[in-house]
Amino acid sequence: MYSGSSDGEGHEAAAAAAQKKIPPASTMPWVRNLRRFIGSGAGLGSEALMELETKRILLEIFKEKQQKNAEAGAIPSFYRKKPEEGSISQRVQKLAKYRFLKKQSDLLLNADDLDAMWVCLRENCVIDDATGAEKMNYEDFCHIASVCTEQIGTKCRRFFSPSNFMKFEKDESGRIAILPFYLYVMRTVSLTQARIDMSELDEDSDGFLQSHEMEAYIRGLIPNLAQLRDMPAAFIQMYCRIAAHKFFFFCDPHRRGKACIKKVLLSNCLQELMELHQESEEEITDTEQAENWFSLTSAQRVCDMFLALDKDMNGTLSKQELREYADGTLTEIFVERAFDEHVRRGKSGGSNGREMDFESFLDFVLALENKDTPEGLTYLFRCLDLHGRGYLTTADIHTLFRDVHQKWIEGGNYELCIEDVRDEIWDMVKPVDSLKITLADLLACKQGGTVASMLIDVRGFWAHDNRENLLQEEEEPEEE
Repeated sequence: MYSGSSDGEGHEAAAAAAQKKIPPASTMPWVRNLRRFIGSGAGLGSEALMELETKRILLEIFKEKQQKNAEAGAIPSFYRKKPEEGSISQRVQKLAKYRFLKKQSDLLLNADDLDAMWVCLRENCVIDDATGAEKMNYEDFCHIASVCTEQIGTKCRRFFSPSNFMKFEKDESGRIAILPFYLYVMRTVSLTQARIDMSELDEDSDGFLQSHEMEAYIRGLIPNLAQLRDMPAAFIQMYCRIAAHKFFFFCDPHRRGKACIKKVLLSNCLQELMELHQESEEEITDTEQAENWFSLTSAQRVCDMFLALDKDMNGTLSKQELREYADGTLTEIFVERAFDEHVRRGKSGGSNGREMDFESFLDFVLALENKDTPEGLTYLFRCLDLHGRGYLTTADIHTLFRDVHQKWIEGGNYELCIEDVRDEIWDMVKPVDSLKITLADLLACKQGGTVASMLIDVRGFWAHDNRENLLQEEEEPEEE
């Protein structure tokens, strides 16, 4: 016992002696010197020094912002001043934006990658005996992902996630068709590329495109669109102006002069424009081409229409000139209301103070050719709302249809009872309030475009009155 206690005391004494001999790290001169050397940045490269300086500046900005927020209370900032032209802040912003977009562009699949993916899908799928469709189950899906990664690279892996597989319709065996999946990949790549291209043109990086930026985007697409490659060089600027205006009509409802990039990407306008990529295997008639606003035929038609109406060739349309639109079938009260609601008065206030310029004419044409869309119907409803109250009464319907009735009789048609037409319109719309029709009622009834045509255009009323005969004429060629 005595010897054991002696050994324990010896070990404690040795440990105490060791602690006394080894000083703490903070007291060692070489440690202090090393920390001082690293902290000063003298031993670091220029890139590391820049990183330290960046962190220091960002930390100062963060602390300053925290202090301002504490002083201002809980009210968030809603306005940020844009960097001045040529300033360091603007240069850094442009450089960061360029590098980010370049990185995103490098992650995209190119045309060769898409072809290689299609080959992989075709070679590793199975044929459905019942339908003959090419399909793949989840095991095939994972195998194809491995093969594509070997041939294309890791940038295709994001398309082969389990969540993407679950997006598609599956048969009883849990298989999906390869064609919808491939089309999904192509559309994703196309939309991402379009977003990158638009973001490059977005000068102030606010997520919106102004008219000249949208025109520049369309101008860059023209060489890649099969149906626009042969466009005369002299017409390109006018075409871009006409094409860009449709994007703003549908994606800028408040007429702020800028369209949200996200809205543009999700709109039907971009899809309609991309349809011009396809080579026309069969001969397309002028009527079919005119249905696509972005076709060369349609753009020339709109331009020729404006020039034909502009009798005095002053670059604008008067009310008298606009009345000749569509062979003069529009009512006078509608033309008057279109000028009141959608044409700005000139600064001079003289005889040219109330004329429609080309941009306003494009809005006018787009509204009449897209009456069934919310944007087109909103444009027309402002013209129909004679007193600006936000709704139409029976008296408004009577006043609007009176001009249609007059043109109807002048055309040699049978006598009409305006009250009967008014009641028919009420039955078509079925408004929430039985005494008035609102824009929401017209949108909800799904016949708002037809109602608008009946009230502004005698040809539109004739088409409604003869709808059964027209439907029969359309069905007869199919039966033959």
